[in-house]
Amino acid sequence: MNVLVVGGGGREHAMAWKLKQSPRADRVFVAPGNAGTAVDAENVDIADNDIPALLKFAKENNVGLTVVGPEVPLCDGIVDTFEEAGLKIFGPAKNAARLEASKVFCKQVLRASDVATADFSEFSSAEAAERFINERYEESPEDCPVVVKADGLAAGKGAIVCSTRDEALQAIDLIARQREFGSAGDKLIIEDRLEGVEASILAITDGKTILTLPPAEDHKRAHDGDQGPNTGGMGAYCPTPSIDDEMLRSVEANVLVPTVHHLKRQRSPFRGILYAGLMLTSGGPKVLEYNVRFGDPECQPMLLRLKTDLLDLLEATVDQRLEDIGPLEWDDRPAVCVVMASEGYPGKYTKGHVIRGLEEAAKVEDVKVFHAGTKLDADGNPVSNGGRVLGVTAVGDSVSAAKLQAYKAVKCIRWEGAWCRKDISDKAITGSES
Repeated sequence: MNVLVVGGGGREHAMAWKLKQSPRADRVFVAPGNAGTAVDAENVDIADNDIPALLKFAKENNVGLTVVGPEVPLCDGIVDTFEEAGLKIFGPAKNAARLEASKVFCKQVLRASDVATADFSEFSSAEAAERFINERYEESPEDCPVVVKADGLAAGKGAIVCSTRDEALQAIDLIARQREFGSAGDKLIIEDRLEGVEASILAITDGKTILTLPPAEDHKRAHDGDQGPNTGGMGAYCPTPSIDDEMLRSVEANVLVPTVHHLKRQRSPFRGILYAGLMLTSGGPKVLEYNVRFGDPECQPMLLRLKTDLLDLLEATVDQRLEDIGPLEWDDRPAVCVVMASEGYPGKYTKGHVIRGLEEAAKVEDVKVFHAGTKLDADGNPVSNGGRVLGVTAVGDSVSAAKLQAYKAVKCIRWEGAWCRKDISDKAITGSES
C-alpha cells in the first residue's frame, strides 16, 4: 500500500518513519516533508493546506491511506474532501475537528458532556472582555489568575497565562486589537487559571471504540523551570508517572467517553486522535483543551515506543474496526524528546543555517533524531527552516537514562543559534526516581 503523510514537522517525520516500518507499506510520501523525511520516506512538494493538490496526488499515485498530521488541513475539511472522492484518510471530519478549531466550541462540548474544565466566559470584542476583567478584578488588580485564549487556531501560542489585571488587559489587546493571531482572535475566551501539573492523554478512536495511549507530558514554556513564553512544545516524555492506571481509567470514563458519545449524538462522530490537554488539580483532572491530532512533540517519544503496526492501527480506525486490533504493544522503556530550536523562538528567528553533527548524533545508542523545521539546501545540506528545528528522541531503562541519551545526541548537533531547554523530563525524575 502507498501511504501519504500530510505535513512537514517532527510529528509527521515520526509518523512516516513508523509507517515505513510496516511490511504492508510500499511507498511512503510526505507532503511537503522536511530534510529528515527526505531520508526516511519520499517528499512531495505540495503544501499541507493545498487540499485540491493533495487529492490529485493521492489519486494519481494510488495512495491507499492518507494520514493527516497538522490541525489546519483537518479544520479546513481535508477529510471530508477525500472521503467524498472515495479515498481512505485518517483524521476527524471538519465538524468534529472544531474541537480544536474553536476554543468556544470546545468549551461548549465540555459543558454539554459534563466534563470537568475551568470556568470561562466568551467574548467577541476587546471592549467587552476588558470590561469583564476591570469589573471582576477591580479590587484585586494584582491577583488576576486567568488565561486569555484566542478562539481559533494559533499554532499552539494563542493561550496567554496571566497573574495580574494589567497582564490580562495586555493579553486581550494583543489578541483582539493588535490581532497577533489574525482571525483566530475574532472571538476570545477568558477562563480561570488552573493550578497543578499538566499532562497529555491521547486516545485513538473510530467513533465507537476508544484505545487510550500512554500518557505523555509536554513542556510548553520556553525556558528551564517552566519559565518564559508559551511555545509549541520544547520537549516531552512518555509515559508520565504523574498519571497512574487509576487516573488513566478515570480520564477515559469521565473525559474521553463522554466527549466521543456527545459528538456521536450530535451526528459529528469523531474518528482519529483525540488529544486531551489536562491539568491535574487538587480537585482531580480538568481539561485545558482538546487537539484533534497527535501532539508535537508528544508524538515522537510515543511512536518511538510503539510496537504495534501503525499502518494497521490507522487503517482499522478509518474502517471503524478498531475493536479488532486488540491491546496495543509498547516498548516498556520510557522515552524522552528534547526539542532543539532556533535562536529567538518563539519570537522572530532566522533560517537557513547549516545543521552539522546529525550523523554523529544518529550513532548514539537508542536515539532517533526527528526533523521538524528543516529543509535541504541547493547542495543537499540540511538547514534550519523553522522555530522548532529538531526533536532529539531517546529511549532508556529509566527516564533519567533516556534523558542522558537524548542530551548526548543533542551535544553532537550544532548550527548557528541552536538552543534547547536543559531540564526536559526532570519533573518525572525528581518525582519518581530520586
